[in-house]
Parts: sequence; C-alpha cells; structure tokens
Amino acid sequence: MNVDEQVLEAFYNMISESKQEKYNTIAANRTRYITVVMENLIKDHNASAVLRSCDCFGIQDLHAIEKDVRYEIQRDIAKGAGNWVDLHSHSTGDNPSIKCIELLREKGYKIVSTSPHVDMTIREVPLDKPIALIFGTEVTGISESAARLSDYEVRLPMHGFTESFNVSVSAALALSRLRERLEDSDINWHLSHDDQVKLKIHWATKIIRDGEVVEREIRRRILEKE
Repeated sequence: MNVDEQVLEAFYNMISESKQEKYNTIAANRTRYITVVMENLIKDHNASAVLRSCDCFGIQDLHAIEKDVRYEIQRDIAKGAGNWVDLHSHSTGDNPSIKCIELLREKGYKIVSTSPHVDMTIREVPLDKPIALIFGTEVTGISESAARLSDYEVRLPMHGFTESFNVSVSAALALSRLRERLEDSDINWHLSHDDQVKLKIHWATKIIRDGEVVEREIRRRILEKE
C-alpha cells in the first residue's frame, strides 16, 4: 500500500463499518468531469442550495466567484454538503470571473453558460470534454466576461409563461440531466483510485475530532517506519 492507502486504513480503524461502506460507495460515484461555477450569487440560500445539489449529484468541486459578495453557507439548506463538496473561492484581482474561467480552461474544461434565448439544450451540449457550468446572479445572470468566454450557451427546456428558473433550480435540473447522460455514456468520468483514497481521507478528517491533526500524526508515524 502507498502512504495514502495506509493513512486511509488507519482512519477506517477509527470509524464504523457502515461509515466506511458509505464513503466507499459515494467516492466511487463522485466526479470532477462536471464542475459548477457560481458567479456573484446574491442570496445565500441560493448558493447553499446549489452546494447541496452538487453533493446530491456527485459533483465534487464547486467554484464560487465572489467579486462583490461573500457567501455564508446556510446550514439548514445545505444540509452539511459543505463537508463533502470542495468549495473553491475566487475573489482576487480586477476580474475574478476571467481568472476562474482561465484556470478551468487550463484544466481542460469547456465553459457552459445557460440562456433561454438559444437553440442548444442541456441535452445536446457535447460531453467529449469536461464541462464547467456557470450560473450567475439572480437578477442579471452571468457577467459579460463569462458570457464572452463561454464555449457553449445552452437552455433548459421550459413550457410555461415564465422565462427562467430560479438559479438553484436551474443548477439542479442541469446537473440531473448531465449526470444521467454521463451514466449512459462510455466516458471515464469517475475519480481515479488515488483521488478516491485522498477524498475519503479528507472526509474522515471531517468527522474525527481534530481530524487534520490526527492525519498529520498518522503520516508522521508511517514515514518513520519507512
């Protein structure tokens, strides 16, 4: 076993078998093939609901652009999702939206934004490359910078008089449809074995008192033996 596997084994000796099984099952269904970007969402309850949806649909990374706002996760809405999803904040520089998008492009993501005024639907967006879904403010949507840098604009099918969904509903619907498409495809969208091990270690530190301190001590002991 490598060091991370030994660390995980040590943590698993501290937690119940049911928790181990849950970690193994959930980590095996996590993905970074799809990620979500929240751009300056004004209402904390919407940001918390998006975070919760990411956890429910197995999305491991959520990027929060916070140029003019600071998110405060509402626990009664997020339902603990902040412990299990990696939240990455982008708030520095003159235009953190551009910085965030450029970072995601470097990692191989195609940038996808939503609009009710385009022909391509969420069911049709290509999945040959990992995609980053951008959701903007409740009032004006995504910024001009994000729209300009998007590789695709897609719409969520609607059949009523109202032109758009609430942003948290949009995120949930988009993730639901994309998750179904991934599962029906032959795309390798799962996390690698090594990434799953690292993720389970991270989760374990969340439920054990002083988990990060415990992890450092476990690693120290393992390295001393080698």
